[in-house]
Amino acid sequence: MLTRAGCGYRGAGFAPANHRGTQVLNTANDTAAQQRNPGVSGMSLYVPQPRVPLQAWCEWTGNSWDKVQAVVGRSFRRPAPYEDAYTMAATAVLRLIRQYNVDPRNVGQLALGTESSKDNSAGAVIVRGMVDRELQRLGLPRLSRQLEVPEFKHACLGGVYALKSALRYVAFDAKGKQAIVVCSDIAEYERGSSGEQTQGAGAVAMLVEADPKLFEVDLAHSGSASDYRGPDFRKPFARHFDQDYGQRSKRAHDFPVFSGKYSTFAYLDETGQAVDAMLERLGISDLDFINGADGLFFHRPYHMMPLQALAFIYARALARAPQPNAEFQALCEQAGVSAEGVVAECRNQPDLFGEFVRLGAGADAAQEPHPLTTKLSGVVRKSPAFQKLLAERVNLGTDWAMELGNLYTAALPAWIAAGFEQALENNVELAHAKLYAIGYGSGDASEAIPLKVVPQWREAAGKIDFRKSLAAATDLSQQQYEALHDGKHAELDCPPSDQFKIARTGSTYEATFQDLGVDYYEFVP
Repeated sequence: MLTRAGCGYRGAGFAPANHRGTQVLNTANDTAAQQRNPGVSGMSLYVPQPRVPLQAWCEWTGNSWDKVQAVVGRSFRRPAPYEDAYTMAATAVLRLIRQYNVDPRNVGQLALGTESSKDNSAGAVIVRGMVDRELQRLGLPRLSRQLEVPEFKHACLGGVYALKSALRYVAFDAKGKQAIVVCSDIAEYERGSSGEQTQGAGAVAMLVEADPKLFEVDLAHSGSASDYRGPDFRKPFARHFDQDYGQRSKRAHDFPVFSGKYSTFAYLDETGQAVDAMLERLGISDLDFINGADGLFFHRPYHMMPLQALAFIYARALARAPQPNAEFQALCEQAGVSAEGVVAECRNQPDLFGEFVRLGAGADAAQEPHPLTTKLSGVVRKSPAFQKLLAERVNLGTDWAMELGNLYTAALPAWIAAGFEQALENNVELAHAKLYAIGYGSGDASEAIPLKVVPQWREAAGKIDFRKSLAAATDLSQQQYEALHDGKHAELDCPPSDQFKIARTGSTYEATFQDLGVDYYEFVP
């Protein structure tokens, strides 16, 4: 738990304070101000009202509640029939504008990160249209006509790519204007599949400025990694024409095709690669990174996945330590693995897809690329040192995030938002704290980015309203959940309120005018 003020960013890119006299200090402060990175000044959250408590889900499906709670979380949300990724995004954006008193005319970019688009032509501009009309109804100015409206897609990493675009926009193009990034997704899986308990839905919007009021983002020292993984986690359009696809649901759905074991290997390998790239740019060691971080946030499709990733990175950090490490040797003995073998694996550059092609399709093609390190990391997770690391650097927002389920692109920013609001509630001082955000997108790519909390973070954090956003919830019965999931009529006691909804869907398909399948939206006060 962070309790100290002035944690101090020790990585490259931030000028340290100089105390050799007032004139020199002022000069140093001016230089630091000039070198300040753009970042995030505000955040807002929207999640649908229908909620599935995972304890109840375990009773319905015969799964172990103890296991599901420890590995996945406590609940997930389902969108109501009148919602989609665009309505959730628009609701989050409108909340951001109102909670932070943003002048819509000063927003120059609205970037949408999602893998749940319903339209292969338009995306962020649909969100813009909804927000514009509600702003007008409220007697407020519409968003700027010069607004850029890009959409970013790469599985769960699309939101991070959208954020990087917005940061570059405010740093180079904006001329004083702001940007808004919104991450919005619906994670849904077939009933009875191994991914069913990791569903979820929601949106997070972020206000991006050159002079941030919440945290800076150090893109100059961020790390990127990507590699093609073939059948890792995909949503190929052709699957909709296979009669065996999604037989449990006759509605239009977006269930992915995925290979869970293979996907886990890809997640661990790629996040490790991105962190390595970041550390090389920062010029610090693995252990310096872990011991010097004040907070760590990962993409979290479910509760255990970030812990597995961090334990994997921690195990490699011990193996790469320049001096003989007693902790490393003891953990290797406990795990029954060769210390030399783990060190050798740290030099591996595995070709997961190449091995898949070589071995042929099927479960046997999912080969563990770091078997010794993965086995060691399982022991690491239970070690006192690692548990201390979790308590001190991964605790903020973790418990709250267990109520969300998988939000795909919104999962990482939602956890960060929860962390800031919980720090405010618990009177934890974050000023100048050094945080790291590690994003991931199946298929496969990862980003590792240093963040620095600004001194005045409390005022911006006080407007996030994370708890308030979670409060609107209606627990579903088994019958309601199954009907909602399968696209059948479900009697739900959660009418839309203070949010956007789908009002109707176009059906005209004539030579002179067509709107077949086009959704029309409205705001419900």
